[in-house]
Amino acid sequence: MKKLGFGLMRLPLTDPDRQESIDIDTVSRMADVFLERGFTYFDTAYVYHDKKSEYAVREAIVRRHPRDSFILATKMPVAILEQKTEQTRIFEEQLEKCGVDYFDYYLLHNLGTEHYEIARRMDSFGFLARKKREGYIRKAGFSFHDSAELLDRILSEHPEVDFVQLQINYLDWEDVSIQSRLCYETAVRHGKKVIVMEPVKGGMLANIPEKAERLLKECHPDWSIPSWALRFAASLENTAVVLSGMSSMPQLLDNTGAMRDFSPLSGEETALLRKAADLINESIAIPCTACQYCTAGCPKNIPIPKYFALFNGQKQSTNPRSFLHTVYYDNYAQTFGKASDCIGCRRCEHACPQHLKIADLMKEVAAAFEA
Repeated sequence: MKKLGFGLMRLPLTDPDRQESIDIDTVSRMADVFLERGFTYFDTAYVYHDKKSEYAVREAIVRRHPRDSFILATKMPVAILEQKTEQTRIFEEQLEKCGVDYFDYYLLHNLGTEHYEIARRMDSFGFLARKKREGYIRKAGFSFHDSAELLDRILSEHPEVDFVQLQINYLDWEDVSIQSRLCYETAVRHGKKVIVMEPVKGGMLANIPEKAERLLKECHPDWSIPSWALRFAASLENTAVVLSGMSSMPQLLDNTGAMRDFSPLSGEETALLRKAADLINESIAIPCTACQYCTAGCPKNIPIPKYFALFNGQKQSTNPRSFLHTVYYDNYAQTFGKASDCIGCRRCEHACPQHLKIADLMKEVAAAFEA
């Protein structure tokens, strides 16, 4: 299995303001090229694209390609479980939505301190084991956004899992809150293969500051900037798959081109990325990956990732008098809630894999764009 996986959480849309408006025709063409180039792994989840991503799997992939020509992964939404029986209902719904008889990889979604306790109450690991015995799951694991200490506890209590999915990229490798390196090393110590998510950090590592870009381009003028991030994650020995949430055909062509004949980074290239990471960290105001998890339960319908992107863009702007980001903010505010509408309920913070203090940051966004 080649190391690049197609993450189906940032698919092309027919309406950029409606996550459910997936452009199936474009996704179909992208899936065709992905498979033609020898890649096979597709990753979706129950909640992606307002619960429509799994339908896209069926229409763009399952109905158009032999079942044994691709590997499919999806996830149980642990966060919304209230009764054990819901797991059977959701799992059967996922089989139907995807149009398959089994899943190659199946995960408990986004385990952290709170969600792991839900999984314990719901006996979710027991549910995975039963479905695996029944032949509906080939490999079972979980995705994870929390501390290495908690990961060690989960893997100690559930050594039966086949793999773990972790956020790993060269910017988060030594981050004290994300703990990419520590989590990776914990998985290795437990003998688990790692599936990497957010290798480009939600696109943040595709558009890096000019100083960092120049540093990398001087080394490899023919490599795209995002391909450096993919290569970093894939170079880790225990990495089985690196997921990229591709939103367009050019992104897919670039990613598959970089990973088609993949060779691990050298020590010198890895050291160069550490220098680039230092330069990038100097310019980032809010390290949001635009995963959209925070928006689902927002009572004020605030497009949090969009506002964070505008805030970051304004902070990085070389023209302090530019009103461009404010114009975009005002346009969004015609349809969505303003940053100042935030009531501080902090539901978004419980859902945020990056552990951002969103309610506090909304005050900074409001001050920047509503003054």
